[in-house]
Amino acid sequence: MAPYRIRQYEDGDYEAVRTMFSHGIREHAPAGYIHMMKHPQTQLLFLGLFLAVLAGSGSLLVSLLALLLTLIGGWFCIWSLWTDYVQQSLRNDLLDIRRTYLEAADTCLWVAEAEGVVVGMVAAVLPEDPSERGRALELKRISVGREHRGRGIGRALGRTVIRFAQERGYSAVVLSTSIVQYSALQLYESLGFQRVSESFPSRLASFLQFSVFCYRYEIPGSR
Repeated sequence: MAPYRIRQYEDGDYEAVRTMFSHGIREHAPAGYIHMMKHPQTQLLFLGLFLAVLAGSGSLLVSLLALLLTLIGGWFCIWSLWTDYVQQSLRNDLLDIRRTYLEAADTCLWVAEAEGVVVGMVAAVLPEDPSERGRALELKRISVGREHRGRGIGRALGRTVIRFAQERGYSAVVLSTSIVQYSALQLYESLGFQRVSESFPSRLASFLQFSVFCYRYEIPGSR
């Protein structure tokens, strides 16, 4: 495959970056749905619904149909959660990319380019956690196009953020990701990030055991 290079974001990358982010996030919807269906709480909920409809209607066919419709509804619910996150991000930090990632201090967004096409992206920003301000930068928005994975692009993008933080005197890089973003989890841990905490973004997430992991990378030799 064609070689790639990592460079700073340019205004001409705007649509490619937004599209790559959108596609990358929506890819996790099936994994999120499977994760939900694997948990005993969800299975008991669906079993209870099936038995309740069966007891009320006396029809196995009606009960199976109700279960099927609920499964379909669950899929659309999970899909909408990921889609809503995408839309929120496109209206916020990815609406004015230059202002968010290039004009603010100690922030940047890079793209990986191959044959003139954007095939990956990553950003560095000041952390949302106030306690980390001045100590760490946050890695965000990392994504690599599906057809370009397995080439080390993700690792190179991650190292770009680490190097950027080190050059600016920060002692660490932090990030957060969900439990179902399996390839991202493997990437971060292969780069040396350590999991430091786990949280649930909502009561529904807690019920479904859908957690968000926080990771931290301590830059060697930093103070």
